[in-house]
Amino acid sequence: MEKVPIIDADGHILEENDELENYFEGPFEGHRRHKVFGLFPSLDGWPRGAVKGLRKASQTSPDSWMQFIDGSNIDAAVLYPTAGLSVGLIQDADWACALSRAYNNWYHDKYTRTSPRLKGVALLPVHDVPKAVLELRHAVKQQGMVAGLLPAVNILNKGFGHTDFHPLYEEAQELDCPLAIHGAPSQGLGFDYLKTMSMIHTLEHPIAQMIQLASMVLDGVFELFPKLRVGYLEAGAGWLPYMMDRMDDKFHVDRKRKHFPLKKLPSEIIKEGNIFVTCELDEKVLDVVARELGEDTLMYPSDFPHEKAVSEFGTDIPEFLKRPDLSEGLKRKILCDNARRFYGI
Repeated sequence: MEKVPIIDADGHILEENDELENYFEGPFEGHRRHKVFGLFPSLDGWPRGAVKGLRKASQTSPDSWMQFIDGSNIDAAVLYPTAGLSVGLIQDADWACALSRAYNNWYHDKYTRTSPRLKGVALLPVHDVPKAVLELRHAVKQQGMVAGLLPAVNILNKGFGHTDFHPLYEEAQELDCPLAIHGAPSQGLGFDYLKTMSMIHTLEHPIAQMIQLASMVLDGVFELFPKLRVGYLEAGAGWLPYMMDRMDDKFHVDRKRKHFPLKKLPSEIIKEGNIFVTCELDEKVLDVVARELGEDTLMYPSDFPHEKAVSEFGTDIPEFLKRPDLSEGLKRKILCDNARRFYGI
């Protein structure tokens, strides 16, 4: 197979609290934290940062990211937060707004200005939709961010299909900027009685994504905003065909009761090409997912530097390229073309 350009649709940075606190604006300007506390809430109370015997990156920097993408022959990487994935758990809306702006300013100064190959995703204070609209516009227009983050797990007591979020979708559509739903916390998902991190980690991403996909599709978001692109990240891709069948089945049942506002089947909406998903390169059912979903919305995520030892990331792409069950065209779409279209790179 000829050389394929590669776009990493979901990498991560590790935030530096001491640096972030220098970027506060407005009423929080000059505030400093007690060092015992982080700026963002804990993801869920599990000791995720303590892993015995695994040589993980303790921090990331523009240099370490450039080394990683150069070593992996990656052309560009779209970088998400780590601690910032808990932004939806912030109780104080004003703090969510201030911290989102500080993060975006910090990221722009530290990463975007280092290299155009490091693409940023804006934190959005979804607690206050009008301010989230302004933050998305500022991040895209002034800072060159390529997407806005919607935290899959939050304390808002409403899914992203709720009409309160329509102004944000209208703005994203106007900006031609995608929105990405990313999980990590398990708070509120009913996992409190599970006893190991492996149990939590098995369920937290896909369950949160299922909730938000069902909310947005069945509440008609994609029919109301036909140009809106939304990505569902870090849950693999195998759950989508299941959800397509499941939602279609309930659509047929409840349409008789006139509960559903949709003009099309949920599966038809998903297949239209505005709903994207990252996949694991070693997922055994990728051929089935591509057949059911279509080939144009699956994207490659490195997830660097999370979960694995740094040395283990280098085998993912070479092994994927050797897979005999996937066509060369599909491999190219997953590694490059689909992320390019999603993010407008």
